[in-house]
Amino acid sequence: MKPIYITGAGIVSAIGVGKAETLASLKAGKTGIGRMRYLASCHNDLPVGEVKLSNEEMVQQLGIASDIRHTRTALMGRLALREALAEAGLQGDALRGVHFISATTVGGMDRRESYYENEKDCDDIYASIATHNCGTSTEVIAETFGHFASLQTVSTACSSATNAIITGANMLRNGLAEIVVVGGTESLTKFHLNGFNALMILDSRQCRPFDHDRAGLNLGEGAAYLVLETAKSVKKRGAKPLCVLSGYGNACDAFHQTASSPDGEGAFMAMQEALQLAGLKPEDIQYINAHGTGTPNNDESESQAIMRLFGQHLPPVSSTKSFTGHTTSASGSIEAVFCLLALQHQFLLPNINWHTPMENGIIPVTEQQPQGEIRHILSNAFGFGGNDSSIILSKDSRSEDVEQSRSEGVEQRRRIFIQAAEQISIQNPLSEEWLVEPLSHEESLVKAINPSFRDYMAANEARRMGNLMKRALVTTLKVLSDTGIEHPDAIITGTSLGSLDYSERFLDSLTANGEEALSPTYFMQSTHNTVGSALAIYTKTHGYNTTYSHGAISFDLTVLDAWMQMQLGKISTALVGGHDEMTESYFGLLKKVGYVGVEGMVPCGEVAMSMMLNTAESADNLCELAGIRVCFRPSREELQAQLDTLLAEAGMTVADLSAVMTGANGNPDNDRLYEETVEALFPQKPVLTYKHLFGENYTVSALGLYAAARLLKEGSSSGAKEARSSMLLLNQTPDGECSMILLKRI
Repeated sequence: MKPIYITGAGIVSAIGVGKAETLASLKAGKTGIGRMRYLASCHNDLPVGEVKLSNEEMVQQLGIASDIRHTRTALMGRLALREALAEAGLQGDALRGVHFISATTVGGMDRRESYYENEKDCDDIYASIATHNCGTSTEVIAETFGHFASLQTVSTACSSATNAIITGANMLRNGLAEIVVVGGTESLTKFHLNGFNALMILDSRQCRPFDHDRAGLNLGEGAAYLVLETAKSVKKRGAKPLCVLSGYGNACDAFHQTASSPDGEGAFMAMQEALQLAGLKPEDIQYINAHGTGTPNNDESESQAIMRLFGQHLPPVSSTKSFTGHTTSASGSIEAVFCLLALQHQFLLPNINWHTPMENGIIPVTEQQPQGEIRHILSNAFGFGGNDSSIILSKDSRSEDVEQSRSEGVEQRRRIFIQAAEQISIQNPLSEEWLVEPLSHEESLVKAINPSFRDYMAANEARRMGNLMKRALVTTLKVLSDTGIEHPDAIITGTSLGSLDYSERFLDSLTANGEEALSPTYFMQSTHNTVGSALAIYTKTHGYNTTYSHGAISFDLTVLDAWMQMQLGKISTALVGGHDEMTESYFGLLKKVGYVGVEGMVPCGEVAMSMMLNTAESADNLCELAGIRVCFRPSREELQAQLDTLLAEAGMTVADLSAVMTGANGNPDNDRLYEETVEALFPQKPVLTYKHLFGENYTVSALGLYAAARLLKEGSSSGAKEARSSMLLLNQTPDGECSMILLKRI
């Protein structure tokens, strides 16, 4: 792998604000876990790892005006991002070429849960709640620092931040960026405190990872970001590398939604892939920062995976969650900064609170003094659904000759095809009848038309799943049947709101019944990666698995991820999907701020679309996926440059485009963007639309891509007989998100 340098880092956690305080606490063996101070919960007997600042104090430190959108998640993220950018020497106009990839699961839940009971009567917070999704926190974190080239949000529960690191590294390796800022942020909320408590995996004492008497985890909060940079950029800017990201891996345990397999198969595969990519052997690793939550299941499973892979070459191992608590989505980047500090200052991270060895498990290190030089550290982060990720940080060993001889970017482009696609929407499900006789709807909110779920799953299975999950599973099973592929190399999903119905049901129960005796059922399916992980579990697919949750480009980011990995030769097949549902209550909020329900606008719909991407050429493929770009608030000149590059890489110009498909929806503010862009970039080109067929929703671009692929295959569009050889799917939002996906007829 071409070298990827870390040139800046910022961190906020229970043991300190900034790297200096963090290092001092780690060196002193000082835990930040204690009694609740800022989270208003009746479970104040449960120890937690809170950041030792109130929201008001963070606002003061940041020197910003208080704003309803400043959730605790966003404020901690801003503090960490500020430190990372400052260390890397990035500010102002320099950020126009920098991409920002943040991770979170709860996002702004601390804000919504505080207003949930009365939110219908709180006009002053509609702007915050109605646009509430994980991507909102990313946008709020980024907005005061400058203009980033693109924003992305990853949401895979407790492996989220590590997967953000992996996505950023893939962007650098593909030549799509020279600098990316990656990491995650997560605040404590009553929602996920009570969710974990309902699962009965919280410890009433300070957690004791890998201890025989461990009884569960302590929740924590915090944020951390790393600046990743290519060798070319480091040399051009004169930046000082802190260390190297030398390897990474992701796999799915495909075992259970909340439990790890006894042998830790997913963890084993993720660590093995990281070693292979780094070109290292097990004996080359001097320290492992384990996921080590302190739950009986996780620590046993991870122990087995580590011992199985490292055997007689087992290095010192420890978990640092006894310092900070489990910071869930932020844990991967927080612990990456811990590992960076350990590399820089040459000390081991002790496993505090450990006393008694587990049976047939890891005996963690409790001393800081290493036996020799620390050159390579492996760090693990595992999430619900068996989403397992590992990274390796290494000391910088640059060679000027190597730097000058290596260039970034994929040397030879691979052709990628859309092999098959299936939909459940407000049109007839699993059908292409919309091509000839589309259904029309007069209502403002139209629910998806469900097929007979019993044709695809047993009744007892269907009862355990919400509609979002059932629709995703059915479209997936149909695509797998269409293609004859049992286990795709990757499962990548996009959802803005996740299982919104189940999230609101959990909030309803929390509001009506308080924090006692809550059922874990709704919480278990509320995480955004529930769909992706459940699909892997159902199909026993152990390959790469991740989820994007960034508003209207959530699905587009799945296509970008799959495209990048295929260009790198990491995968040959990828199941990508866009899945979102809508509740009456949330629709009311969106209508209040004019996102939906505007006079003359298409109805609000629901989305379930699964698609198989493949590198194998076949006459049966729907079309070729010729390229994709995502950007954030681009100027007209920047968008033109992105378009020119996208077309040039496919051997095309604007003159070669047969048509442009836009997300026009009847909302004047939305449609004006498309009209201006089409007039400037695609004059005289035929313009197609799709939202009049499928309605408006955050991930409806998935149905747009589905429709464009079908039209290219059919060679006509709803009665128009002219053949179309290529099409560009343009997705823009008033918030500034933008993507372009280029398709070519086979």
